[in-house]
Amino acid sequence: MRDRTAQPKILVLAGSARHDSMHRKLARQTVVALRVAGLEATLADLRDFPMPIYDGDLEAGEGVPAAAKALKELARRHDGFAIASPEYNGSFPALLKNALDWISRPEPGERHLEVFRGKVAAILSASPGPGGGRRGLRQLRELLEMMSVSVIPGELAIAQASGAFDAEGRLARAEDAAGLRELAAALAKVLERKEEAA
Repeated sequence: MRDRTAQPKILVLAGSARHDSMHRKLARQTVVALRVAGLEATLADLRDFPMPIYDGDLEAGEGVPAAAKALKELARRHDGFAIASPEYNGSFPALLKNALDWISRPEPGERHLEVFRGKVAAILSASPGPGGGRRGLRQLRELLEMMSVSVIPGELAIAQASGAFDAEGRLARAEDAAGLRELAAALAKVLERKEEAA
């Protein structure tokens, strides 16, 4: 049982591994916003957790890759997730799906999807286009909820995002920064209510 006097912990993921990705910038800004909202936040860069494409035969023959085990253990120690995901052809990227697939694999004596059960998530995206990545977020929400994660109702979709970040990687537009603060506060509120009900 987690120490109820401790701050809830959120694992922040970016669905892109590109060095200058706007979603890696958005994930870093999300960490800041979550900490301001009173949560403990950890950024996990998927570049640091290289995994092959999920293959049941590979898993049966060689087991779960060490990087997947490490990411799963990190996820296990957190109360929820904040995921900044690009939209690729109207959906979320394979990099993110593959990571979620690998860490969903049960270990001996573990229930299916145990690392996700009871956790809460916030989702966000940015896109050069007018939609802000909402189509990808819709599918990501559906996936996470199917995996027993409770995704908060609000989300952040930053449209016309080519100019959304300044030279230091911070959100440059007041409305985008405010939207991120609101999302972080909403996630904190959900976790607070969850704690009170426990």
